[in-house]
Amino acid sequence: MRKPIVAGNWKMNGDKAFVSEIISQFVAEKDAQSGIEVFICPPAVYLAQAAEAVADSAIALGAQNVSQFVSGAYTGEVSVDMLSDLGCRYVLLGHSERRALFAEDDQAVAEKFVAVSGSPVIPVLCIGETLEEREAGKTLEVVSRQLKAVLDKAGVESFLNAVVAYEPVWAIGTGKTATPEQAQEVHAAVRAVVAEYSSEIAEGLRLLYGGSVNAANAEELFAQPDVDGGLVGGASLKANDFIAICRAAAGA
Repeated sequence: MRKPIVAGNWKMNGDKAFVSEIISQFVAEKDAQSGIEVFICPPAVYLAQAAEAVADSAIALGAQNVSQFVSGAYTGEVSVDMLSDLGCRYVLLGHSERRALFAEDDQAVAEKFVAVSGSPVIPVLCIGETLEEREAGKTLEVVSRQLKAVLDKAGVESFLNAVVAYEPVWAIGTGKTATPEQAQEVHAAVRAVVAEYSSEIAEGLRLLYGGSVNAANAEELFAQPDVDGGLVGGASLKANDFIAICRAAAGA
């Protein structure tokens, strides 16, 4: 049985007051975290504050990005060892905004995945297609390519301690959401790609859906057999909405 995960990606939002207030609300709702894993990804400058705030709770800490380099003269970069030192349990890799706005290609994402593999930090590999790619019927081709770039470089064994998040780019921050059937189709295809390398690892791999997940659609999305939770964007900035999504995952 795969344990559901709900992750909150705050992107470049918030300040010290926001971090303190919203985490205190999350922590207070212990029953919403029952039977699932919950983690939040605040901006890097607030990771230390967030780590202290979640220290006595079941909520884990995640980072939004990491360097492929271990250490050295890489101004502005943050290594996986630094994230681990701050108490991060998860890190997002290859988010569509990193791919589109900061030119991270499949190779760069694979290098970051390799850098994180073997560390105490769990990589969350983000994959997904643009609207143009979906309309051209290339959805499965795109997500397969993105996934295999990492599988071929890092090896399927590295996915024993990893998570994959399918995030259709056309549904991120747009209010549009893949239907439960569309999400299930891609999640099943992702699991099938991993099964080409190892059926056992594929069966245990947790797959999250990301793309305008909200309190209204979470329950139906999480009811799909290959959807093991959600990577939540805007709704994770609203305590009541995020807590409702966690409850949906707990009841799935």
